[in-house]
Amino acid sequence: MPNRKEAVILLNMGGPNNLDEVEMFLKNMFADKNILTMKSDLLRAFVGGMIVFNRCESSQEIYRQLGGKSPIVGHTKNLVQKLQEKLGEGVIVDFVMRYTPPFASEVIERLNKEDIEKIYLIPLYPQQSSTTTKSSLEDFEEAYHKSDGDAVLVEIKHFFENHTYNQAIIERIKEKMGNDNYKDFDIIFSAHGLPQKIVDAGDVYQKHVEKHTEILKQMLVDEKMDFHEIHLAYQSKVGPMEWLKPSLDDKLRTVRNRGVVIFPLAFTIDNSETDFELEIEYREIAEELGFKEYRVCRCPNDSELFVDALSEIYEKMR
Repeated sequence: MPNRKEAVILLNMGGPNNLDEVEMFLKNMFADKNILTMKSDLLRAFVGGMIVFNRCESSQEIYRQLGGKSPIVGHTKNLVQKLQEKLGEGVIVDFVMRYTPPFASEVIERLNKEDIEKIYLIPLYPQQSSTTTKSSLEDFEEAYHKSDGDAVLVEIKHFFENHTYNQAIIERIKEKMGNDNYKDFDIIFSAHGLPQKIVDAGDVYQKHVEKHTEILKQMLVDEKMDFHEIHLAYQSKVGPMEWLKPSLDDKLRTVRNRGVVIFPLAFTIDNSETDFELEIEYREIAEELGFKEYRVCRCPNDSELFVDALSEIYEKMR
């Protein structure tokens, strides 16, 4: 009897594949119990509906400026293809998005037609959070248990300590700096924000972000990438609640304004928060503040080092 196959499934939040999917993306996100954490389903539906109503049009305009879709799916397809080539025919590599296609159910339907023994779930969030990692894992696992599959599910919850992944980050920073003098720049590691109440309830995200920043600080020292200063800040705050601080807006106002490099710490794949929010919106703030240089690093995306890191993570999970 031939050996049964294994599958590696990369999990991420997703993004609209076209402008018509923007409303679906927002509806699914704000129906997620890990995002809107109130106990009442009725209240969540009401609040979520209000948010979607208020944000749908402006969100569509953002994606219109990005070419009519999120860049996340294209980058992820390239990453899957490269990881598939690296792992070979005995492993099926695919991806599932949380809020937009491809959803867990359709990918699981394909997997169940294969003779698969184990499915390795790798959420593409370097740091663990209930709003991202937990949500994506629960979504896949619930869908899988409703199907007729009999594979064993193996999961990982974070990988910010993986050295090869962090080398991929260092490589992206070097790409953005070129031959320029690091001392002429500050670097800000910008992580996606989170409401303070979620952290206070026990979410480990902030601790992971701070540990990750310390690891990268040491790597910058080891690589003699001697930035004038190294900072951590949080982006993407919405609504009146208190969020993790310092915000990227405030941080830009307090660093010296010669040159600044931003690395999007919480994302592995470029999306609207990197290509629009950081590249366009925060650039306008930096220009108003008089920065001579404002640079945003690309996420690892489908870089060879990130492919190597995912391969290592898979081997370690086996």
